[in-house]
Amino acid sequence: MNTHALLLLQGASALGSPLIMMALIFGVFYFLIIRPQQKRQLALREMVSTLKPGDKVITSGGIYATIKQVKDKSLLVMSADKSLLEISRSSVSGMQGEEEVKQ
Repeated sequence: MNTHALLLLQGASALGSPLIMMALIFGVFYFLIIRPQQKRQLALREMVSTLKPGDKVITSGGIYATIKQVKDKSLLVMSADKSLLEISRSSVSGMQGEEEVKQ
């Protein structure tokens, strides 16, 4: 009877070890990958909400432009060749000058 109980306990501890390892791996992924990405998204959202005419931005398509007018869901920007473009706020990927600071 005691041998049977020991085998059951050993099986339970062997099953608990992979669960603990999975929890540790998830914790490492959360703090090394997920959490920093959430911080970057929050910073980008705050930056886009504070845009004003005259700010120089970079779009997700790689266009460098200057904001001429701010609308509710879009921005009217002027690119380097003096063409006016209307872009959505979500297509702004950063401010000009920030990419040099990050490097």
